[in-house]
Amino acid sequence: MDVLLQQIINGLVMGSMYALVALGYTMVYGIINLINFAHGEVLMVAALTSWTVIGMMKEALPTAPGWVILIIALLIACVVAAVLNFAIEKVAYRPLRNSPKLAPLITAIGMSILIQTLAMIIWKPNYKPYPTLLSNEPIDIAGAVISPTQVMILGVTAVSLALLMWLVNSTKLGRAMRATAENPGVASLMGVKPDTVISATFIIGAVLAAIAGVMYASNYGTAHHAMGFLPGLKAFTAAVFGGIGNLGGAVVGGILLGLIESIGSGYIGELTGGVLGSHYADIFAFIVLIFVLTLRPSGLMGERVADRA
Repeated sequence: MDVLLQQIINGLVMGSMYALVALGYTMVYGIINLINFAHGEVLMVAALTSWTVIGMMKEALPTAPGWVILIIALLIACVVAAVLNFAIEKVAYRPLRNSPKLAPLITAIGMSILIQTLAMIIWKPNYKPYPTLLSNEPIDIAGAVISPTQVMILGVTAVSLALLMWLVNSTKLGRAMRATAENPGVASLMGVKPDTVISATFIIGAVLAAIAGVMYASNYGTAHHAMGFLPGLKAFTAAVFGGIGNLGGAVVGGILLGLIESIGSGYIGELTGGVLGSHYADIFAFIVLIFVLTLRPSGLMGERVADRA
């Protein structure tokens, strides 16, 4: 039971990060039917930006509390990620919006490789130890342990998801986003500016990815130029699992994927004496993707709809 509770905690932490990134995928797809495969690299740039800011602040303000440094680094990382994703949308995707679907897809993959290469040039290809800014004292929960960093991850994720749902369901921008997703042409006739809404969607997705990136680096204690690929791919799997284009589905898919991955790898580790667990953690995400695409392509909460005219 202790092992199960521990793996559930680990799965919730992992799944909450997947959910944040998956929301960026599903928001963009819901509005312009595009999979932004450069989204994982936005996460990576945010994490490396926060690493740089933390290093500078620790030199300039050695007595500043760790949580203050982390908040400032997170805010700066969010701004950098938002600017980057806005530029990606305007330069790489907007000119191809009315092109065949294969063109923006290839462009998205190209942008992913380009950003990863630029990050390798700017920050160098070596792995960077991410500073621990919060307490290392573990919290015991019925035999399982959770760190203050993981508590922070769960709390920040819950607040971020609540704010996003409020934004989408209760604000003017949210109504414009829903209208643009339903029918961009009719929305423009009603006074909505689709280009502005799409740019705002990319910015919101980038902020969520930046939060996930900083939390991912804080949880695993490292940052590097290729760190965004696997979380991005798993978050895409989570979005498909929950129902691509459905915000609630992205959250459910992310949490479930984290739990499946953590519990599966944890019990494999127990059965093999800890030899195989971590090595087989990634396989569960792709097993889920294969089953979902085979049995229910629309996802758990997706709807079968006709293509938009």
